[in-house]
Amino acid sequence: MLSERKSQVLRALVEEYIRTGEPVSSKTVLDLSGLNVSSATIRNDLSALETEGFVVQPHTSAGRAPTGKGYRYYVDHCMPARLRSQTRVRIQSFFSSFHQGLSDLLKSTTELLSDITHYPAIVAGPGVAMERVRGVHVVSLASQVLLLVLVSNRGRVTQELIRLEKPVDPREVTAAERALGEMFERESIDEALAEGVEQSLSLPSTVAMVVREVMGAVGRIERGSREVYVSGTAQMTNIWEDLAAVRSILELLEREAMVLSILSKGGTGIQIGDELDIGDDLNLSVVSTTFKLGESGEGSVGVLGPMRMDYRRAISAVEEVGETIEESLGSS
Repeated sequence: MLSERKSQVLRALVEEYIRTGEPVSSKTVLDLSGLNVSSATIRNDLSALETEGFVVQPHTSAGRAPTGKGYRYYVDHCMPARLRSQTRVRIQSFFSSFHQGLSDLLKSTTELLSDITHYPAIVAGPGVAMERVRGVHVVSLASQVLLLVLVSNRGRVTQELIRLEKPVDPREVTAAERALGEMFERESIDEALAEGVEQSLSLPSTVAMVVREVMGAVGRIERGSREVYVSGTAQMTNIWEDLAAVRSILELLEREAMVLSILSKGGTGIQIGDELDIGDDLNLSVVSTTFKLGESGEGSVGVLGPMRMDYRRAISAVEEVGETIEESLGSS
């Protein structure tokens, strides 16, 4: 943990850099921090923060900018309390006056969130994760080709072809189908997926292999069942000056599986820079949270922006939207 003074110095620097996008001088930090210390003390603190990896000096004569580690410390320890007031009123007014279907609501929610934060916004619907399986049928079409037919308790029927690495006897397919039926009997799809691999360890090797392949197919069905909406990409050229980065981010947003992977899996999540496992050095941050829609399952909502995003505004808006979705629709 940083000392209280260094935390104040870092907070002043981060907030000014978020505001301007320009390296921050020690004089500016002193003026903004409100600390009753000398300019030499501020310079020493900034030098120590640089040594510890919280800030970086792009050029010898320039001020300093936060690193990913600096942003993370700011978010975890220095950021002011959540915003409320007009943003809260606007969000609640939006949901109280919206009377269309869920898909239209989620799509419009991304537009609202992007308009509030000025960042691209993402909403993912609940999909089939919380549904239960009423029937799981695995049909052997050939020695290395299976057809999975999945019937949910809500009458949703999905099919998926599965290609195996080695031939499998039809009797082993039948045994795998029986084992899968037992796994899905009392659990939601999400719960069965979480426990399926471990449960398969007690089965004969070939049967276990079929079970794992089917579980993989069910996972693909679950991910593919989630409706994903993105809004606000037109604002990206105002946020990122590097057009190559804009193209890379647009490509990322077109890959639904990648979008789902960067959204929070439980509660509010803030991923900064290298914490995002996306394979590109895009200096991105993602703020997201989850929401429950009664028995329909869990969805996610979030915004994507540069590391110098306004975290306070983004977190406040994202959490407010997630909570209001639950309050408005959670019991439906």
